[in-house]
Amino acid sequence: MKKVIIAAAALAALTSAVSAQETVRIGTEGAYAPWNFVNDDGALAGFEIDLGNAICEHAGLTCEFVQNEWDSIIPNLLAGNYDVIMAGMSITPERDETIDFTQDYFPPDPSNFAAPAGSSYDFDALSGLRIGVQGNTIQAAHAEENFGADNTIVAFSTFDQSVADLAAGNVDVVLADGSSLDPVVANSGGALEFIGPDILIGGGVGAGLREDDDDLEETFNAALDALKADGTVDALIAEWFDGQGPYYSE
Repeated sequence: MKKVIIAAAALAALTSAVSAQETVRIGTEGAYAPWNFVNDDGALAGFEIDLGNAICEHAGLTCEFVQNEWDSIIPNLLAGNYDVIMAGMSITPERDETIDFTQDYFPPDPSNFAAPAGSSYDFDALSGLRIGVQGNTIQAAHAEENFGADNTIVAFSTFDQSVADLAAGNVDVVLADGSSLDPVVANSGGALEFIGPDILIGGGVGAGLREDDDDLEETFNAALDALKADGTVDALIAEWFDGQGPYYSE
């Protein structure tokens, strides 16, 4: 009981420090289902929208989401246009040189190739393919480093554009997070399928913050600790990712 009281007091102190600032603004892409997207009513929705709201409610914060294109999502955080990034962003050493991250709220997610059904390629010696990726992602960097010499890497502004060009035959395969490709392949009516090996790139997914926002980072981490322990994070993962998990609660 004493530990619970101390933890609650610590969270209250952190929340009080953060509450002194204006509304906490959370930047998200709004184009990366099921992580974050714009629904039929024109509102932001998805796993990270629900999780961000849960974090803010638990911490007693007033929060609002700000939609921002992926390519400029880190520069606009650094420019002060919002305070936190929740946009399906994997924690990597390269990004950690520029921004800080909370603890992960989704474990490392294998990346996969999707291709038209019936496609067959030798993934030990890929050559002559047009490989679609979303620009400035860990998959884009991996594709350039490992396949760029013998293939054409086609970078798109959004994940949806890469999938649309795959369906149109403008690229041969798309490399992306398996969690985002899962519903695309499942809803393709058999037109698309996964091919090749799982590829582990980067760590889990976390929220990005400016390096000097220590109080806000600690507040988000304390809320994530509690929401993992009470099953909220796993429940949202199961809801948005077709029953995956549990990963964080017993």
